[in-house]
Amino acid sequence: MAINRLPINYWLLTCAWVVASCSSHSTLPFYGIETIEGADTTFRELPDFSFLDQDGQPFTHETLKGKVYVADFFFVSCPTICPVMTKHLKEVYDKVGPEPNFLLVSHTIDPRHDTVEALRDYAERLGVSKDRWRFVWGHKDAVYHMGHSFYMASMQEDGSEGSGGYLHSGSFILVDAHGRIRGLYDGTQAREVPRLVADIHKLLR
Repeated sequence: MAINRLPINYWLLTCAWVVASCSSHSTLPFYGIETIEGADTTFRELPDFSFLDQDGQPFTHETLKGKVYVADFFFVSCPTICPVMTKHLKEVYDKVGPEPNFLLVSHTIDPRHDTVEALRDYAERLGVSKDRWRFVWGHKDAVYHMGHSFYMASMQEDGSEGSGGYLHSGSFILVDAHGRIRGLYDGTQAREVPRLVADIHKLLR
């Protein structure tokens, strides 16, 4: 397995059930369907959580209500895919621009080292606004559970040389204003940025 990378097709095939959207304004699929009973479909729901953002302010499931957002998982000292993912997410940040109902949300998977102060410094070095991009700290068990159970993202500690201490998928996860996953994108690939930006605008419309 490549360090810090699990192919996104693997997760599409093994962790998600997909149905086409019936909405007239969007052709984006839904991911993470729990049950289908007749005409009723139940979607996997974001669990309650209580984390902190880069300013040490509460960041909870309530923060995301009514928001279209893109989530990812990273760690500040990552020597492999994280810098590439952050570069691509910064392109998304620049291309989408200020939108009151849109957020980027980056969860650290290394809360022991990525303190609130470290996350704030990271955001400042990127030159991004807290109103548009949150860097989020939470207890490891809660972050990993949410990543695995809702976002279908892989992450684990790893002691192999060159990994930085962790293996994790490079997915960007697009979530609509109702808390449903509507897109999965390989954050390590520049070609995914235009597609992600276009899909964000679809949901905002």
